[in-house]
Amino acid sequence: MNRKIRSMAVCLLTSTTLMHAQTFLSQNHAMKRVKTAEKFVLLPVEEDEGLAHIRIIKDNQVVKELNCKLAVNKTDYTVPLDVSEFGGDVLLDIQFTGDRRTTGLIRDFACWKEIKETSFFDTENREKFRPEYHHTPAYGWMNDPNGMFYKDGTWHLYYQYNPYGSQWENMTWAHSTSPDLIHWQHQGEAIQPDALGTVFSGSCVVDKENTAGFGKDAVVAFYTSAGAAQTQSIAYSTDNGRTFKKYVDNPVITSDVPDFRDPNVFWHEETQQWILILAAGQQMNIYSSKNLKDWKYESSFGEGYGNHGGVWECPDLLKMGGKWVLVCNINPGGPFGGSATQYFVGSFDGHKFTCESKPEVTKWMDYGKDHYATVSFSNAPDGRIVVLPWMSNWQYANQVPTQQYRSANGLPRELGLFSYGGEDYVSVKPAPEVYAAFDKKPSGRLQAAAYLEVTGFRNNASIVLSNDKGEKVVMAYDGKNGTFSMDRNASGQADFNNDFKATTVAPTCGKVKTLQIFIDRCSIEAFDGEGRMAMTNLVFPSRPYDRITAKGCKVTVHALKK
Repeated sequence: MNRKIRSMAVCLLTSTTLMHAQTFLSQNHAMKRVKTAEKFVLLPVEEDEGLAHIRIIKDNQVVKELNCKLAVNKTDYTVPLDVSEFGGDVLLDIQFTGDRRTTGLIRDFACWKEIKETSFFDTENREKFRPEYHHTPAYGWMNDPNGMFYKDGTWHLYYQYNPYGSQWENMTWAHSTSPDLIHWQHQGEAIQPDALGTVFSGSCVVDKENTAGFGKDAVVAFYTSAGAAQTQSIAYSTDNGRTFKKYVDNPVITSDVPDFRDPNVFWHEETQQWILILAAGQQMNIYSSKNLKDWKYESSFGEGYGNHGGVWECPDLLKMGGKWVLVCNINPGGPFGGSATQYFVGSFDGHKFTCESKPEVTKWMDYGKDHYATVSFSNAPDGRIVVLPWMSNWQYANQVPTQQYRSANGLPRELGLFSYGGEDYVSVKPAPEVYAAFDKKPSGRLQAAAYLEVTGFRNNASIVLSNDKGEKVVMAYDGKNGTFSMDRNASGQADFNNDFKATTVAPTCGKVKTLQIFIDRCSIEAFDGEGRMAMTNLVFPSRPYDRITAKGCKVTVHALKK
């Protein structure tokens, strides 16, 4: 997480090996009794192993279930299991998956010597690629941003989270808050799996008029319960999103479509009703409601429109001036492989979305490889449309070279509209809070976390970031052809996945006058000064880039405020 989170993190002061012996029931099955006054049991993880299924049993009842890659040969890192909520006295029922005949005896697995109890879990940064000013989880895996809203001066971010490993699993909503979209504080887990399934993506609204009956200004969360089927559930909070209570009559929307998820809700002023849009296979379904509980199907959009190279996910429907924009995240099918964010501009009457472009037209919000699951903050002040992406790609997200945590969010961005060549497009600019995080006075020296202002463009220009290891990223502007490109083929570590090396190219929709480039240890985000182009790419240099070579333009460096 960012500097504020790390400074608030507690250190691991003491840990002792659990003295409670395990019982082996077969080569794949063991039980371990835990009796401790400490808060956590540390579970040792080996990322190359298969998942072990762990049932936590209290008074002969299963009170929690999770999957964890328990260490068989060696421990890569540990994750905390909070047993204090169950009184510190539980039975762990553990079943290892797969054929174990080639891995040795279960009694010799590394995990049995490494399971420890402790009162504190160390979240101090141990990763050289952890960003300094982008949001990251304190530990564990993160993907889609969920349920984002603004209330009483605080930005709330929930996100898809695995508390028990740094790869995708055990989907839960975790929670972070910020006063300024830059400095984030980890608030723990907000919505956990239940009998209906794990907790997939969704949204939150502030119910100002108590239409649902949960209380005035209650925060109502909508999410996908991912069990044997994908259904839509709700939960509500009366303490500004800190804790949630699940609605007793979940699920509230069901379907026989296998990929049926990611509900996004907003108030439609013109028809005085709530609107919900969600992904249903290769289209988006739209529903309406007066009370946030009972939903009526209105229409669908998507057949024959845009890119259908993968599953449609994580929708949003946004009013911009007199027009509407339907955001559609897709995986795979992105312009350079893997996941990406497309969108459609048109009209919405409270019942049906109509796209103004021809069906074959595809528009991308970002032309990098690492921009996905982009959705907006509900209830943002002053009519702002602020969005936040997940900064990774499903092609390699589970393999990027970090282990304490995986994934960051891209910078917060503000959206608008502009016209070019007879079409309307979404403009993308960094939120003003981003610029406020940097010194106004130029520093003159490139550091691992920096903001570059590029001006004075000629028709052909280039900016090369490099280090003394020969690693580099080459950015080029071609004014004649109206393109901007970023080549990360020699950017640093890339052997973790064959799809990582790439050169991404974006249309500039006119002449580039200024460019803003944001660098943060493992990422580079470039924005046209007028918002007509955005490009987000991960990089993993063995040493931070500390050299800039500019041709056909002028580069000014601004350091991150201390």
